[in-house]
Amino acid sequence: METQQTEKKLCYFCQNKIEKIDFKDAYLLRRFMNSQGKIYPPKRHGTCTHHQRTLANAIKKARTMALVPFVAR
Repeated sequence: METQQTEKKLCYFCQNKIEKIDFKDAYLLRRFMNSQGKIYPPKRHGTCTHHQRTLANAIKKARTMALVPFVAR
């Protein structure tokens, strides 16, 4: 029986050597949110744990600054 191995997704931020995730970059943050405004889990985009944490904090800060919505209507 053959088992199907899937390729591990690489972290977008590690690949592009992005040191700091800026909360003012709404277009980048929206890539990691669904249409309802929820943050995608790391398995969806392959972000590493360090960048997932900083990404979540940046999205939450951008929400309070009204750059990205809390909930889409």
